[in-house]
Amino acid sequence: MRKIYGVPGGEVLELDYPAVADYLTGFLRRELAWRGYEKGLVAVSGGVDSATTLALAVRALGPENVHALALPHAESDPRSLADARRVAEAFGVELEVVDITAMVEGYAALRPDITPHRKGNVKARARMIVLFDLSVAYHALPLGTGNKTERLFGYFTWHGDDAPPVNPLGDLYKTQVWGLAEELGVPEEVRKKPPTADLIPGQTDEDDLGIAYVRADVILEHYLKGYPDRYIEALGYRPEEIRRVKELVNRTHYKRHLPTVAVVSTTAIHEFYLRPLDFRIELE
Repeated sequence: MRKIYGVPGGEVLELDYPAVADYLTGFLRRELAWRGYEKGLVAVSGGVDSATTLALAVRALGPENVHALALPHAESDPRSLADARRVAEAFGVELEVVDITAMVEGYAALRPDITPHRKGNVKARARMIVLFDLSVAYHALPLGTGNKTERLFGYFTWHGDDAPPVNPLGDLYKTQVWGLAEELGVPEEVRKKPPTADLIPGQTDEDDLGIAYVRADVILEHYLKGYPDRYIEALGYRPEEIRRVKELVNRTHYKRHLPTVAVVSTTAIHEFYLRPLDFRIELE
């Protein structure tokens, strides 16, 4: 096990990364096969999360069965595209670049009141339009890149970057993704760069969230397991950090659920009609 956290209580986040890599490799193979796909499609941003998903997809499917897309906008940091190319080259995958500037600016021109935040969401959703369209063209399943920290904090564009149907990273905290990325050979320049969605110029994740990932993740793990605030404080965390983590989780619960549907029958989907994928039987 690799200790990479260096924060109070960080041992709760330790994982056996070779075992995790093997499990997620098998997970991707099974999920694609059950859905009738042999190929995967990954939007590669130049960040560590998408790089890790790409690495897992190549491990599971082979580089010839993985399509990598870079989806820059004119306002994107040029280093993001350079890092996306670096990642694709590292894992032997050709990178297709689709510039979304015209898509986004075409809509923005109709809404002169658009704010940088709203425009950032338009960029994220435009990227998903391209991803899902090319999914059909290439018969390749879109693979998600969102980590557990972002999902718990609601730090993603609703119906944007959370849209892909299979996500190998969804139960890994950001700090655990860093550990897995190192195990999989993601380039160091990508692993160690400050995390950013690159949707608003100058934006960084930790500035937006108001807390460093390495501290947030330990608080999250204890909070989700029911430890009281006083216990988490005793580990070395400030009350305002704990409040911030809880606030982000509790106010974004709606983003982690399917649409709320008015129930008018005894066969309402996800209310009475349940067919969890876990009940599938893999046939030999």
